[in-house]
Amino acid sequence: MTATAPTLADLLDRLHVVALPMRVRFRGITTRELALIEGPGGWGEFGAFVEYEPPEAAHWLASGIEAAYGEPPPVRRDRIPINATVPAVPAAGVPEVLARFPGARTAKVKVAEPGQNLADDVDRVNAVRELVGTVRVDANGGWTLEEATRAAEALTADGPLEYLEQPCATIAELAELRRRTSVPIAADESIRKAQDPLAVARAGAADIAVLKVAPLGGVLALLKIAEQIDIPVVVSSALDSAVGIGTGLAAAAALPELHHACGLGTGGLFVEDVAEPSPPVDGYLPVRPATPDPERLRTLSASADRRQWWIERVKACYPLLYRRSGDQSGLRRQGDR
Repeated sequence: MTATAPTLADLLDRLHVVALPMRVRFRGITTRELALIEGPGGWGEFGAFVEYEPPEAAHWLASGIEAAYGEPPPVRRDRIPINATVPAVPAAGVPEVLARFPGARTAKVKVAEPGQNLADDVDRVNAVRELVGTVRVDANGGWTLEEATRAAEALTADGPLEYLEQPCATIAELAELRRRTSVPIAADESIRKAQDPLAVARAGAADIAVLKVAPLGGVLALLKIAEQIDIPVVVSSALDSAVGIGTGLAAAAALPELHHACGLGTGGLFVEDVAEPSPPVDGYLPVRPATPDPERLRTLSASADRRQWWIERVKACYPLLYRRSGDQSGLRRQGDR
């Protein structure tokens, strides 16, 4: 799946910038902006969140280039189990959200939302439990160690949790929480934002690794980390469009083993997407790439000033992808030597 490095001019010529309206606020936004790359190998996605600076966003660009200019990996399965994703909605709104994930047997529930409290989280999780058998929660590093300890107890008072995803921000806190609670701990930001993505496993700080293709620099990078990290892997979306979801499904399909449902059903969070989403069947999504519909690309196109913003962002990230100035022999992850 080695990608031929494109010139900057060729990359910009193939860029489509879109703004996808969302059904509910998620990660603090109601419109998801991202850039798509129409490459010789297919479609790639560059969707680093707007607050990310070039050193971090460059991973996401590398992933988009890999998908657009490379070849997909060999797959071991043709469908992937997915979890429903429940934003930090009131408990009364849970049934409406879950209705977008027909057949899902697992749900990931957002918790530790700014402006909410633990009681809100408990109510939301219990509302989900009434409809879905397996529940996991994601705090995005929003709790202190003491808060996470209390939350683990409160959130399991009425039933088990599959795992707590990134309950605290630091590896040291995750390791200590893992000693304090019997609830399995999953790491996300402590892997994808770390200089050393394997540090969390070496520290004994997680039972499960949540891996996202784009922040890690592409499918090859994800598969390499999965091979080395020696704990079960969940492949998840980074609020991707249908294009990015297709890449995530390919990554999950290429893993030697897959023991947990993956967080790749987030297409249901969008009012409109660049391609007609594949509906889950019995809680599974088929493994296939997404090809954007030309009419959707037109109607979802971002404004001219936002398109220019993304062009400038690509220009800032592009030089960080190569081993040295003028060397376009191979893409690399930021920090490789």
